[in-house]
Formats: sequence, C-alpha cells, structure tokens
Amino acid sequence: MSRKILDDDDFYYNDSGLVVFTAEYLLNRGYCCGNGCKNCPYDYKNVPEPKRTQLLKKREQESNNDKKS
Repeated sequence: MSRKILDDDDFYYNDSGLVVFTAEYLLNRGYCCGNGCKNCPYDYKNVPEPKRTQLLKKREQESNNDKKS
C-alpha cells in the first residue's frame, strides 16, 4: 500500500504539536474514521458512545463561544 504525501493545507499542528487534519481533507477522504478528529465533517458518525455525544457537545460549546466573541 502506498502512502499519499500530505499537502501543507491538509493539516496543521495544534499547540501541543499534534497533527490536526482539516475538515476539507477529512471530507475528501470520504468517511469518518471513528477517532474523534477535531474537524470531523461527519459528526463523528463512527465514534462509539458515549465519546460521540461528548465530542458533539464540546463542538457545540466551542461554536457558541465563537459566536459570542
């Protein structure tokens, strides 16, 4: 299996130095991997409960905080 070289606009590094994939990259991949990616465009479809619900609540809270700013 060959690995695709990632473009610089496919990901960024967070404050902890971890790789974070962009929503566009994840959407182009075509499915939710179930790992709870920060920018998952699939609403964490394959993430098991209760983690899925926790991630959705966290995303909603962050969205509400962004609207207030």
